[in-house]
Amino acid sequence: MAVRELIGVYDADATLWGEVSYWIGARLGQRHCSLCDITHGMFTKKSQWQACEDQLPVPFSTYHRNDQPDDVRACVGSDLPAVVARTETGVVMFVTPDELERCNGNPEALITLLSTRLAASGR
Repeated sequence: MAVRELIGVYDADATLWGEVSYWIGARLGQRHCSLCDITHGMFTKKSQWQACEDQLPVPFSTYHRNDQPDDVRACVGSDLPAVVARTETGVVMFVTPDELERCNGNPEALITLLSTRLAASGR
């Protein structure tokens, strides 16, 4: 399975209301997205995540649950957040919500997991 691209899908919507409601809900402990915790700080992308992301041998793009491509949506369904891999044969689950949660907001933990799986796939 040759991985061409990794795609992260946040458990949040990419609308102004979606962003604001997520931000407020996260501060009040009512909303949580473990992929958001890994990639973003209070307002912007974490510099630690950007440095880690730059080490990957394939592109890593992100979408929100309401703007993800149809083939990605078909793969993840309601299992959000998640990371999928686009391969020569289609889109496959690469990192599950539980695995993202176990990264505990640590970008390096996710990069280690991604790198291990990419190496196993021949990348």
